Amino acid sequence: MKQMKITCLDKERFLSMPATGELIRMMNYVDDIAATLRRIQAGITTMTPEERKRLADYMRNADPSFIKTLESLDKAS
Repeated sequence: MKQMKITCLDKERFLSMPATGELIRMMNYVDDIAATLRRIQAGITTMTPEERKRLADYMRNADPSFIKTLESLDKAS
């Protein structure tokens, strides 16, 4: 399997870490999630309070949620 190197910021210094294709694919998924959340944020300003509440409830009940997935990642490390 071909590995690429990515550079990440670790507080005061840069670390170079090997990244597999699977890691890069997962990071691209996170970029997609971030882009989707930006679209949602932009649309919130045009929503009524009832629509915002309904969307918040819908997002809170999504399974798996972003927060639950992040917690799973934290537990694995």
